[in-house]
Amino acid sequence: MNTYEEKLSLLSEMIAFAQIDGQVHEREYRFLSIVAAQLRVERTTFESLFAYPEKKKILKTEHERILQFYRLALLMYADGVLHDSEQVAIREIGINMGLSPFAMKSVLDEIKRSPTGLIDPEILLALFRAQQN
Repeated sequence: MNTYEEKLSLLSEMIAFAQIDGQVHEREYRFLSIVAAQLRVERTTFESLFAYPEKKKILKTEHERILQFYRLALLMYADGVLHDSEQVAIREIGINMGLSPFAMKSVLDEIKRSPTGLIDPEILLALFRAQQN
């Protein structure tokens, strides 16, 4: 990820996604907070994104788009409740990012099967690569 503005855009997208079901669950908030810390976004700036979202920036590389899709998928499962609106939204977001619907479905299925909800990065990338051949 190149710029601070891109990081804020990613967080804004994730916050908007967390709010799809009408509320941000405590576990979703903690997950967002962890991502903000990993992206080196200050706490006050992170908090302000809930009221003042950053303008959406287009992710340039496929790797960045896959990573953002994976973050959103983890966020979707963070509260332990899978809402229909979240499932529809994540598919729309992925398609708008130019990701393969088949690969996205494979990733979501893999997350469901995983006891921790996490996927090894090599497996994640392999699921997307398999759809390119």
